[in-house]
Amino acid sequence: MEKTSTGLDENVAGLLCYVLGWVGGLVFILLEKDNRFVRFHAMQSIIVFGIINIVLIVFFWIPFLSWIVGGIAFALWIVLMVKAYQGEMYKLPVAGDLAEKWLGQIKT
Repeated sequence: MEKTSTGLDENVAGLLCYVLGWVGGLVFILLEKDNRFVRFHAMQSIIVFGIINIVLIVFFWIPFLSWIVGGIAFALWIVLMVKAYQGEMYKLPVAGDLAEKWLGQIKT
């Protein structure tokens, strides 16, 4: 595994992008300037868990729906952390494409 500018192995940094949801992604998008793997996972985390947070806030008053969204979010959280730790550039269909597109537009 390659080291990142934060001093962590890239798979560990990728996992940490998801640990705190979009906040973890935000931390790593601000700290990591060079490693594309970590920056991709950070941006994907911001997009996925940011949207999930917004959906949960909007549907807070509908318990059944918020439980379903929460369950999906938990499953995604686990899968994304495991895939990042395994060193896989696991790309979700819409969020992964957006993450790649936006990373291409961000100048470091």
